[in-house]
Amino acid sequence: MADLEEIPDLVPAAAPAPAEPSNTDSVSAATPSDSESVRRKIPVTIVTGFLGSGKTTLLNYILTEKHEKKIAVILNEFGESSDIEKSLSVNDEGTLYEEWLELRNGCLCCTVKDNGVVAIENLMEKRGKFDYILLETSGLADPGPIASMFWLDDGLGSEIYLDGIVTLVDAKHIREYMGEKKQDTLINEALKQIAIADRIVINKKDLLNEAELDTLEKDIVSVNSVADILRTERSKIPLDFVLDIKAYDVHNADILAAQTRKIDEHRSVHAHKLSHDVQTVCIQFQQQLDTLEQLEGWIQTLLWEKQVPGDEQQEAHVLRLKGILVPPKDNPRPEARKRLIIQGVQDLYDIQEGYGDEGETIDMNKLVLIGKSLHPEKLRASFVQHVQVNATIQ
Repeated sequence: MADLEEIPDLVPAAAPAPAEPSNTDSVSAATPSDSESVRRKIPVTIVTGFLGSGKTTLLNYILTEKHEKKIAVILNEFGESSDIEKSLSVNDEGTLYEEWLELRNGCLCCTVKDNGVVAIENLMEKRGKFDYILLETSGLADPGPIASMFWLDDGLGSEIYLDGIVTLVDAKHIREYMGEKKQDTLINEALKQIAIADRIVINKKDLLNEAELDTLEKDIVSVNSVADILRTERSKIPLDFVLDIKAYDVHNADILAAQTRKIDEHRSVHAHKLSHDVQTVCIQFQQQLDTLEQLEGWIQTLLWEKQVPGDEQQEAHVLRLKGILVPPKDNPRPEARKRLIIQGVQDLYDIQEGYGDEGETIDMNKLVLIGKSLHPEKLRASFVQHVQVNATIQ
């Protein structure tokens, strides 16, 4: 059941304006003279959360507040009685016809009843009218496949990029959802949404006291130790908590380095285990690799075979993978600031070059795994055997 929230006023969208030339990405090799011919990619933030978490309230807040930002919001399954849905055109058969509507504060809005690919493709025709895209998922959706479509769809990837995943949780009920056992489902939706998140919003904090909120936050941190967490009520949060997250920015190694340092901060929380058996494990090592071949082989077995490499009896189900490494010795262009950034969601991963701050050194290579049935010592032993390094668990 969708959140029952007040729906913002809508006005008909104006005809799409010609796309305005924009600056290039910071990683582009274009010079100022040809920057107008290269269009800046648009960041996409996925907003997910279990039923009743307050996603609709958050998005309506964004759609109605005056914030001087041009944001396109893709709303998912508002329900048949929604005023937004009634504002959209309906075809002869009575089914929803997708149409983008422009709101009074300059934002754009549409609803979709399937995945957001078609909506985003249509949205890009209105390029120039927005600077950000927020994509809401349904309450029972697994955000993993939705996130991976930005990597797999080359057409989409040329115009937009995944900025991050924000998960809202209902402070009153999320612990019940996290512990829920479902038939034929290894990891329930609430746990998946928390595990895969880059930012987590504990909403409706007014329904718990401080001690209860602290316990809840420990539960969440035991699942995902690297996400930023914010407590709020009525889904009111600073916009910079959901925009320009840069969680998937492979060109900025310092963001990922800061995330991995959180595991040290939360180390004492790791003893706070729940029955759901979803947790964060960080493998670290100091040696510079000769090549990526053994590391990639280990990652592929772990993600694709869903087992600890070298131990067929030990299952391992990774929902989120992050890593930061010194480039191997066979890297063709060694530089002091260069790093290798690993990003993965479920069975899909990518390794790209990034850069740290000038003068900052990396004293430890780190691989962060978030998932179910992750046995730290078995993972460490397997990693040592296959990658040929002296590894420890952070």
